[in-house]
Amino acid sequence: MRAKARRRGLSGPASCESCLAWGRVQRPFVRGLCQACYLFARDHTVGRCRGCRRLQPVRKEYCRLCWGQARADARATGGLHGAATAVHFLDGVGRHQQLFFADMLSMRGARTTPPRRYDRRGAPRKPPPPPAARPYSRWIQPVLFDGARRDYHRFDPGRADTTTSGWLAWARHLAHGLAEARGWPRAVRQDVDRALVMLLSEYAEGDMIRHSEIFSPLRALNLSIERTTEVLQAMEIFLNDRRPPFEDWLEAKLDGIAPGIRRETEKWARTLHDGGPRTLARDPDTVRIYLTAIRPALLEWSAGHDHVREVTRDEVLAHVKTLQGRDRHQALVALRSLFAWAKKNGVIFRNPTSRIKVGQAAAPVLQPLLPHQVARSAEVVTSPAGRLAVALAAVHAVRPGAIRALQLDDADLGNRRITVAGRTHPLDDLTQQLLLAWLEHRRRRWPSTANPHLIINMNTALETDPVSSWWIERELRGQRATLDRLRIDRQLEEALVHGPDPLHLAEVFGMDEKTAIRYADSARALLEQSVESESPEFPRTRGSIPRNPGNGPSGSR
Repeated sequence: MRAKARRRGLSGPASCESCLAWGRVQRPFVRGLCQACYLFARDHTVGRCRGCRRLQPVRKEYCRLCWGQARADARATGGLHGAATAVHFLDGVGRHQQLFFADMLSMRGARTTPPRRYDRRGAPRKPPPPPAARPYSRWIQPVLFDGARRDYHRFDPGRADTTTSGWLAWARHLAHGLAEARGWPRAVRQDVDRALVMLLSEYAEGDMIRHSEIFSPLRALNLSIERTTEVLQAMEIFLNDRRPPFEDWLEAKLDGIAPGIRRETEKWARTLHDGGPRTLARDPDTVRIYLTAIRPALLEWSAGHDHVREVTRDEVLAHVKTLQGRDRHQALVALRSLFAWAKKNGVIFRNPTSRIKVGQAAAPVLQPLLPHQVARSAEVVTSPAGRLAVALAAVHAVRPGAIRALQLDDADLGNRRITVAGRTHPLDDLTQQLLLAWLEHRRRRWPSTANPHLIINMNTALETDPVSSWWIERELRGQRATLDRLRIDRQLEEALVHGPDPLHLAEVFGMDEKTAIRYADSARALLEQSVESESPEFPRTRGSIPRNPGNGPSGSR
């Protein structure tokens, strides 16, 4: 180090004679100056400094030591510390001087450096909005006409006053908090701010902003409706007046049914969907299955009856005899639910479905997928998320709902394991490669998202909800080998390869005992059929997706 310092013309540690900084200074023939003071003296003349009253090289009547003190004072105030700002602090220097090490005044990595005022593109960075709370007003103007609607198409941004609106300031503060928590990109933040200026510049307390009023103007300007409504909902001034999709579906299913039967059926369906006194709401899919199963019977009875109380037991049995298998089971369960509700609410005097046994629906024999069907599904899926979902369903037998619910913490890449629905599965080579490819794509596409779920898309990257069931299976629409069929085929192949043992299936896949028995029965029937036909095709070899890998679910026992 000393030899290198000598080659650069530096001596040992000493104090600079100009700025009094401690460090390596120049050789004695330049009066023992540090490198910065040497360059400063070369470009400026000697004079008496107005700050420290010393004879030193000065610039605008101040030496380099006083200029450094002015920059330090400017930096302490939180502003910029360049020469243009430091000139305002020159009058206060001279009474004290902060000593420093040589050649460290211009370092940008110090902790006192102010935050960046420009983004990566060079545009000025907008400061965060100041903290704000819900505005308080002494009185509220009641609404005169409830049916009146605002026309935001006529909004003029040039005439809007955005400085005096307390509601807009509060909305911007809430939007900034949501953006930081959800990882909204800059474009989304700007769109939300423009939408809030349009909606809240002339807002008065007590008004409710309806979805029907803002949908058209925001869509015309290509602004984010979902993110804007999140801010308005946090402010509790948003009213979602959209017609639920269930209403349109229910109206279509009840079309053509007699008025008396339709009225009571609609009440029963709404009770199942929304719940009622001493009645819990059922799953929306259950309501759809029930009403779809009994619609043919209701249409048949509407030709000769005007009310559900006119339906007899013989007519119920006659309709049920025309159905078989699962259709008969679903229709009878739905009819029993309808007439039990009618009897409970006093709509009918006697339940025509009483003492009609539903019985156990005969489970069909599960059939394996053909090799070309699996290969076709593997070919049509091109996105990284779709390939990962196919691998999880085909190799680890994961349900589509469990794939959607997977979170980032469930994937343990270091130990090559993934946790699905509370069960830990070892990662095979294929699934690990697809998982790494998806994580890299997710990192590049949405680097600042705060969604904890493993699989996200363009919409869920701005929130914390999982992707929809339609989106996760969109690439397999029209294919025989869907995610659910791939899961069933994987479990069925496990039973064919290792024998129809329900205990083995329950241990490997964590399924219910009844489900394990069903898969074992299907595998036993397929094996018997294979023996009778003397076909050596079982077990089969799949296409591009490896079945039963060495470190897959079957190897985790």
